[in-house]
Amino acid sequence: MPKYHIWTIGCQMNKAESERIAARFEELGYGEAKSINDADLIVLNSCVVRQSAENRVINKLHDLKHLKKERPDTLLALTGCMVDSDTSHLHKSYQFIDHFFKAGEYPPWLEKAKESSLPKKPAPSVYVPISQGCDNFCSYCIVPYRRGRERSKPMEEVVCEVKELARRGAKEVILLGQNVDSYGHDLKGKPDLADLLTELNEIEGVKRLRFLTNHPKDMSLKLIKDIARLDKVCEQVNLPVQAGSDEVLKAMKRGYTVEQYRRLVRQIREKVPDIAISTDVIVGFPGESEGQFKETLDLLSEIKFDTVHVAAYSPRAGTAAAREYEDDTSPDEKKERLNKIEKLQEGVQSVINARLMGEASEILVEGKKGEKWYGRTRTDKLVFFSSNRDYYGQLVKIKIEKTSPWSLQGKTESVNVKMEE
Repeated sequence: MPKYHIWTIGCQMNKAESERIAARFEELGYGEAKSINDADLIVLNSCVVRQSAENRVINKLHDLKHLKKERPDTLLALTGCMVDSDTSHLHKSYQFIDHFFKAGEYPPWLEKAKESSLPKKPAPSVYVPISQGCDNFCSYCIVPYRRGRERSKPMEEVVCEVKELARRGAKEVILLGQNVDSYGHDLKGKPDLADLLTELNEIEGVKRLRFLTNHPKDMSLKLIKDIARLDKVCEQVNLPVQAGSDEVLKAMKRGYTVEQYRRLVRQIREKVPDIAISTDVIVGFPGESEGQFKETLDLLSEIKFDTVHVAAYSPRAGTAAAREYEDDTSPDEKKERLNKIEKLQEGVQSVINARLMGEASEILVEGKKGEKWYGRTRTDKLVFFSSNRDYYGQLVKIKIEKTSPWSLQGKTESVNVKMEE
């Protein structure tokens, strides 16, 4: 049996697409290789959103060049956001790669797979892309240039896919889109994300629903109300703010002000009081002064997010920011600003997570690390516990006995018996 290996870096969309590529390989008679050195066919699913990610992809490509010399019959393919419509430059730079195909697409030899590209035995928590591309064109972002304009998957196709994943054993579904809030604007009848969640909430076997990534300018009050109303929709949203300065947000072309963002957070917390809100922040955007960075730091201190994903700005060729602005913040200054946010957030998360001490939280068990099972609460808190029983894929009540900024520890209280049937 021929073997395949998929190397994936980047966002959840890449991970979801790699799962589907793997499913198609298996339909074509391939088995998964234990390591890259055992594979007859290797796919690199790339990310170029950050320079660090692009560097890792380039390093991996250099490794594959040596592998190709040693094993010339090995088929190599590159996909993800490194691949755009014009692949001539890639063919020239990486002549040892046999196939290039754009993110979210399949080459002709994979299109021949007969069945649906869903994993036969999905993980308890699965990603389901519901749209591709983005129409926002934030000045720092390469995604619209690599994944194209927004294209929504028809609602009936998403519902059918989720039903099948649930039938195969998935318990939690995470809907994905570069801007998930604009789902459906290009479909007949213009259904929106709230309409889709209402349909998915009725599917037997699905226990939890999540969605990302949200855009503050597009998140509707209707959606917020449905988060509160629908019992399977988890009390957790990712709401990237990116900066706490109106001047920086304008240069980023984000389409909202800091006060509009504050108002949105207040609306969410009024409708869903126990909600956990995470955010994304970029430090060192061109022209960001020390005072403007302090505005971001002050906003994070004020709102107190459950999680903050922070990254240092790196210019992406082809974006408006790379064309129009000079990358004028030194690497050392970017690192210092990043460290300040991480230090602040460590304290914030310590306080938030400490409130869960002694509480019984429901987690969906996703796997085992070492001797401990792990899973996440409805508010996306990572929880570890020890047990000799097999809890994989089950909903378990865990009494929290230890907290930290990054995870929780506890012991089992009860198991949802319906999950075992």
